[in-house]
Amino acid sequence: MPVRTRVAVIGAGPAGLLLSHLLGRHGIESVVIDSRSREEIETTIRAGILEQGTVEVLDRTGASDRVLTAGQKHEGIELRFDGEGHRIDFAETVGRAVWLYPQHEVLKDLVAARLAAGQDLRFQVTAERVEDAGTDRPRVVARDSEGGPIEIEAEVVVGADGSRGVAREAVTGARGGHFREYPFAWFGILCEAPPSAEELIYSNSPDGFALISQRGPGVQRMYFQCDPRTDPEAYTEERLWEILQARVPGTTLKEGPVFQRDVLRFRSFVAHDTRRGRVVLVGDAAHTVPPTGAKGMNLAVADVVLLTDALRALLLDRDGSPLDAFPEAARRRVWKAQHFSWWMTNMLHLRPEADDFDRMRQIGELRTVVESEAGRAYLAEAYTGWPLPRTALDV
Repeated sequence: MPVRTRVAVIGAGPAGLLLSHLLGRHGIESVVIDSRSREEIETTIRAGILEQGTVEVLDRTGASDRVLTAGQKHEGIELRFDGEGHRIDFAETVGRAVWLYPQHEVLKDLVAARLAAGQDLRFQVTAERVEDAGTDRPRVVARDSEGGPIEIEAEVVVGADGSRGVAREAVTGARGGHFREYPFAWFGILCEAPPSAEELIYSNSPDGFALISQRGPGVQRMYFQCDPRTDPEAYTEERLWEILQARVPGTTLKEGPVFQRDVLRFRSFVAHDTRRGRVVLVGDAAHTVPPTGAKGMNLAVADVVLLTDALRALLLDRDGSPLDAFPEAARRRVWKAQHFSWWMTNMLHLRPEADDFDRMRQIGELRTVVESEAGRAYLAEAYTGWPLPRTALDV
């Protein structure tokens, strides 16, 4: 017999879990499935810069009781170029901030909150396909960890299962979306060491970009620009530290054992369609951005805030117009974030074909930003996040 619910959510990442949380506050039941185990979801270390609006949603709706106590508030970042550091003061320019709170910590909070509320949350259940998207009772066909069949019938199916999930295919089909691949990647490391700086450093150097970040009081996350074909095992630890230190002149990095390394390719994607009938895409299933602007998880939260309003109107008031308007409303913010991520990426990274003119033009652009009140304000406004609808905090 199929499982019946009002909303079936594929994916127990930030988007899927937050959506179930916000729907639950309105009395709308949901079933959430994910192919991963709970341990994998809660322990895979990922990026964690949260916009102010994201933090407000997590805190004020009860989704996270630790984001303000365990998260680190950052009121600025440093742009480093030409051997000098230049601080962009978020508080001074736009009166806002960001919080360093890793994604896996957000997921721990959301999982705990949903299970405490009695959420039907199923780990190690793999969605195979979505059927009947054009009807008012779409279905998710899935299998559990032992291969047993599961069918979930709902009034709405939400795909929050990432860029390789089955929901995107069910919605976009052959139409796909807008795609851009960049000619460089980030070589990322996690190391056991205290922070090298109080705030994030975005460094443009003659050798390429570097980012100095943190994941907590004893773990640093650092990246440097590399060729997308780079083997993560290509460098010794000694060589990794030499590369990183050379790209942040003026700051002495605190070194420690490297316990994770990876190569992160740069891709942008925006689906042509984010809704087909009663099947809707949110988060990475609908769009991806380069990590330079710290927009990935925050865009997912913005999608969920808009979609919650739309589903509340549809399922409680029988008003389908907000759901009809959802794709365009979400897309406007997505393209603003795509532009900001593209701008930050191209301003800070060295392209393979760049010559001296390109290099000096880049330095001129950076100086234009840091020496202009309007330039600093634009960067601060976009980085800390555009306002979210206040309805996210209702109930």
